[in-house]
Amino acid sequence: FGRMKPVIVVHGGAGRIFKEREEGSRAGVVKAALRGYGILKQGGSALDAVEEAVRSMEDDPHFNAGCGSVLNEKGEVEMDAIIMDGKNLDSGAVSAVKCIANPIKLARLVMEKTKHMLLTDRGAHLFAQVMGIPETPGEKLITERSRDRWKKNLEPDSNPEEFQNVVVGVKRDATGWCSSKTSHLKNKQLSYEVERKVRWKGKEGKSSGVKNVFYAFILFFSGMSPEMAADTALDYMKTRVGGLGGVIVVNNSGEWAARFSTKQMSWATVKDDQLHYGIYAGERHTKSVDEVLASEMRDS
Repeated sequence: FGRMKPVIVVHGGAGRIFKEREEGSRAGVVKAALRGYGILKQGGSALDAVEEAVRSMEDDPHFNAGCGSVLNEKGEVEMDAIIMDGKNLDSGAVSAVKCIANPIKLARLVMEKTKHMLLTDRGAHLFAQVMGIPETPGEKLITERSRDRWKKNLEPDSNPEEFQNVVVGVKRDATGWCSSKTSHLKNKQLSYEVERKVRWKGKEGKSSGVKNVFYAFILFFSGMSPEMAADTALDYMKTRVGGLGGVIVVNNSGEWAARFSTKQMSWATVKDDQLHYGIYAGERHTKSVDEVLASEMRDS
C-alpha cells in the first residue's frame, strides 16, 4: 500500500437531531475526528486513533454513549462497546456495563488481554476491576436530558438500531474500527438476555445494523466506491428490513463516504489536513485543520 496518508471518519448517530442540539453534535464529531487525526499524525496506530475518537464522544453528553446514554427501565446507564483491528480482524466487546466512563477502553482490553470476544454484565465488571479501570458513579453518566426522557418515557431521538457512535480510521495498511453505544431501546428491560433476543429478531436493533455493515463490506470488496457501497447497503437495509440508518466507509486508498437514509447524521472526517463535517443531507463544511486548531486556541 505504500505510505498512505492518515484518514479518519466519525459519525455520532443517524436519526433525528433536535435543533438545539445541532451545534453541539457538529462540534462533538469535529472534536472526535481531530483528536483521532492528531494521534495518526504523530505516528500512532489506527486503533489508538479510533479509540481516542470514541472516548471523546463517550465523554460528550450530546451523544448516546458514556455520559448522556439512554437509561434502562430502572433508570441506569447500561452500555455496550466494540472495537476491531482491521489488520488481523481481532475484536473485543463488552455489553451491559455500568459505572465505567469509557466502555471502549474496556472493549479494547478484552481484545488484547483475553481469549474472549465479548464480556457481559458481571463478567465485564469483574474484568474491569482486575484491569484497574476506575469506577465512575452511575449518576455522573446520567444527564438531565436522559433522566427527563426516561421519566416521560419518550421515544429516543433516532432509530433504535442507529443510535450509536462509530469511527473508522486508516493509517497506511492498518485500519481500526470502533463502535461505542448504549441501550437504544426505550427504558430497556433489565434482563440483557431478553433484550438481546429482541434485537436479533431482524427488524429491531443490532441485527439489521450488523447485516447492513457486512453487506456494505461485501459490496466494498467487490470493487465499488465507498459512496456506492454505502448507498447500496442503505438501500438494501431499507428494502429488506424496513430500516433507516447511516454508514461510514473508508478504503485502503483513503477514499471515504459518510451516507445516511435518516433525516440527519452527525459526521466528520479529516484527510490531507482538511476537515469536512455536516449533519444534513448535502451539508458539507470544509476547513483546514490548522485553521480550526488556531481558532480553538484563541477561544481557550
